[in-house]
Amino acid sequence: MSSFSKLNYKIIFHLMGLLLLVNGGFILLSSVVSFAYDDGVGFPMVYSGLTVLAVGTILMLVTRNHQKEIQKREGYLIVTFGWIMMSLAGTLPYLFTGTIPGFTNAFFETMSGYTTTGASILNDIESVPKGVLFWRSVTHWIGGMGIIVLAIAILPLLGIGGMQLFAAEAPGPGGDKLHPRITDTAKRLWIIYFGYTAAETILLKVAGMSFFDAINHSLSTLSTGGFSTKNASVAYWNDTPVIQYIIMIFMFLAGTNFVLSYFAFKTKFSKVFRDEEFKLYGYFIIGLTIVASAMIYFQADPSASTVDHPLVWGELESAIRHGLFQVLAIVTTTGFSTADYTLWTPFLTIFFFGLMFLGGSSGSTAGGVKIVRHLIMIKNGIIEFRRTLHPNAILPVRYNRKAVQQPIVFNILAFFILYMLSFIVGVLVFSWLGLDFSTALGAAASTLGNVGPALGDLGPTGNYAILPDIAKWWSTFLMLIGRLELFTVLILFTPFFWRNR
Repeated sequence: MSSFSKLNYKIIFHLMGLLLLVNGGFILLSSVVSFAYDDGVGFPMVYSGLTVLAVGTILMLVTRNHQKEIQKREGYLIVTFGWIMMSLAGTLPYLFTGTIPGFTNAFFETMSGYTTTGASILNDIESVPKGVLFWRSVTHWIGGMGIIVLAIAILPLLGIGGMQLFAAEAPGPGGDKLHPRITDTAKRLWIIYFGYTAAETILLKVAGMSFFDAINHSLSTLSTGGFSTKNASVAYWNDTPVIQYIIMIFMFLAGTNFVLSYFAFKTKFSKVFRDEEFKLYGYFIIGLTIVASAMIYFQADPSASTVDHPLVWGELESAIRHGLFQVLAIVTTTGFSTADYTLWTPFLTIFFFGLMFLGGSSGSTAGGVKIVRHLIMIKNGIIEFRRTLHPNAILPVRYNRKAVQQPIVFNILAFFILYMLSFIVGVLVFSWLGLDFSTALGAAASTLGNVGPALGDLGPTGNYAILPDIAKWWSTFLMLIGRLELFTVLILFTPFFWRNR
């Protein structure tokens, strides 16, 4: 009997409908922003939202008599196709308002939003209607915590368990739970996520941003996305350092495991500071910032930075601020920029390119490989050296004082190999499509790691509109597999996923 017949297709399409209802609701919310600012696209936004709601409603009605059971394979399909379905529906506000002509460009912008990559094909962001800009930021915010985690929070209303979905959404290590029930875990994560977003919005408004800019940048920051309302990104506020420091604080928090934020709010600080990943994350940020700041201060081209001459506190503060900001933006894969780091020094260009492979913490909204994987690979490498001297010794890899099971270590090693192979293939395809060497390298690393700014023609001041259409589709594929951590998507291309049981 074929495994196709064993899949619960009705629950898959039922949840597609549910996700579309969520999507349509947020589009209608964005239409309210359009009417509030009288940007001229309020009704097209309403039409796009109602269209998505109608399709979602039809899907839910047609599949209402479904078996309320989700197996692991259905979970993978729901996560992958849920992301694709949301991105397809998310193109409608761009197409109905005429903001982005052409389906390819609209899909690229939407997928970049949901995967929190932050790469854009818009050449003049400040001319885009405010309702559309808000929708653009909202796609970040939804994708940041995870469309599927959002669904998990409301699945109890439908009498459906969500553990399989959570496993597919976060297949990597670091699966600490806040509560035995996964639905309660999702709700607590969303409360923290919403609270951080509200707090940053208030602080940015007090610091001098308009309310519209403040809420959009908060949505982008907490999702580690990087979409800005300004053509110059956060460099627009280079004369207001306090704004940049506020964004840096929340980039750091967004790149930290949200479970640790929960522990901190419960005053369980010992759990936070004993966490090995958090400590290494902090050490990385401090060490990398010292290197970047020193290079900016002493060697950066004055025409490419705010550093004019040495031994002046103002320039020292500027070098530290720009160094810290760019390190956080790349490590957490947020992708905001305060300067074009590709114009500083060749060393810093390669330096920031390397950071694209680091990633934030597990359980955060950041993309990339993740700190915990690097940590376990380093520990496993050190143990391999010890095993050469003591081949009969039992030397387990330990993380947070607990032995890591060997299958998890193998999974991490396999992930890293698959990640690097995906990067290499990504570079080869971009090169085949006509991109020069540095642009191809940067595009593959940035889209796979969900970073945003890259190298060459796609640097912080560049734009992905220059890519040929087929390269944009390839970019969206890399964004998707990078956001869903490779296995969730790539397993669908394996014959044994569909084979008879």
